[in-house]
Amino acid sequence: MKENNKPAEKKEADAGPKKPLFTRYQVFVIAILAILQFTIILDFMVLSPLGAILIPKLSITAAQFSHVVSGYAFSAGIAGILAAGFADKFDRKRLLLFFYVGFILGTVLCAIAPNYHMLLIARIITGLFGGVIGSVSFAIITDLFRMETRGRVMGFVQMAFAASQVLGIPIGLELANKFGWHYPFWMIAVFGTIVGVVILVYLKPVSEHLKLKNDRNALAHLWHTATQRDYLTVFLATTLLATGGFMIMPFGSTFTTGNLKISADDLPLMYTITGVFSIIFGPLIGKFSDKIGKYTMFIIGSIVSTIMLVIYSQLGPSPFYLVVMLNVLLFVGISSRMISSSSLVTAIPTAQDRGAFMSINASVQQLAGGIASIIAGTIVVVQADGYVQHYDTLCYVVIGTMTVAVGLMYFLNRLVKRRLHIAANQPV
Repeated sequence: MKENNKPAEKKEADAGPKKPLFTRYQVFVIAILAILQFTIILDFMVLSPLGAILIPKLSITAAQFSHVVSGYAFSAGIAGILAAGFADKFDRKRLLLFFYVGFILGTVLCAIAPNYHMLLIARIITGLFGGVIGSVSFAIITDLFRMETRGRVMGFVQMAFAASQVLGIPIGLELANKFGWHYPFWMIAVFGTIVGVVILVYLKPVSEHLKLKNDRNALAHLWHTATQRDYLTVFLATTLLATGGFMIMPFGSTFTTGNLKISADDLPLMYTITGVFSIIFGPLIGKFSDKIGKYTMFIIGSIVSTIMLVIYSQLGPSPFYLVVMLNVLLFVGISSRMISSSSLVTAIPTAQDRGAFMSINASVQQLAGGIASIIAGTIVVVQADGYVQHYDTLCYVVIGTMTVAVGLMYFLNRLVKRRLHIAANQPV
């Protein structure tokens, strides 16, 4: 028995200890980018639950509230396009810090805004800086992590989406209910300042892309990136992917309180429970995206999201537990789409175009989201008693865009496979 075991033992000893998937520094990068995304996403997402407070407090209509949401999106989209030509010409750490400082200053302006018009201006300023940060973060991820692990990385970074619900939104709502709607923005500004200092001190320069030959000026680089056929397919897919969140989210809390008759006091608990499950599922979704295929995970997420939207749109006054359960399933479906599509898209651009591509893609996402938010404001009508009319129509429009996005992502998945084969010197 002992002799038979010796070869296996020797083989195991020769193999040595298993190498960790990520280095300690890579773990830090994942963590800090996730926390960074947390502040950016929270800044956008906190507006949705605050809608139930802002609409009566500022005496504005649903359409005006959608303008506050879309104001950020449009300015973020414009900023991304303007920054795209320069995105590959600077150290990504410096670029990240520049825009993050501007984002924090814009958030402070939101915190001191006295009325609707000043809040709208503050959101536009915040968007000019905040809209570029996500693209720089994704470029850093693509620079530092292999394609085989990017699903996991995106899974952890996209946990920021869920963490903003578990920690940020409930705390923000509590502050808004007790002290006023300005205080959630103060919370984000203070926390963001701490994050910025950590990035300044501990994040290493990300400048390997500067060693690659790129003689095009900023305008030529922007035009080159914006007109490539493969990139255009990604931008179209991103347009459709953006419509879902920007159409559904802004009126989510109003629909929950006005149509489903869930108390506004129960909203923090609902977002907390939903976020906890999203945090649990985020890394799992990323891991399965790497194992079963990112496009396969995208299809699964699209099916789950579609089913939940159909059910959700038909609900009337409902018990709290049912609304929470449906919210959890809906956000799991949305997270599956976000994580898988984000990690798949990172394989499309070349190293020389990576920053510009990510900036333009983020701009397309924000601009499409802004248009979607305005369209949503024209579809739904919030009555005096808080009841939201035509929310089911909104859900069906989103389902339509999701279906088309599945087809476009199919072609992108084939393109990625083809490029990976070529990179590995294998026949297609």
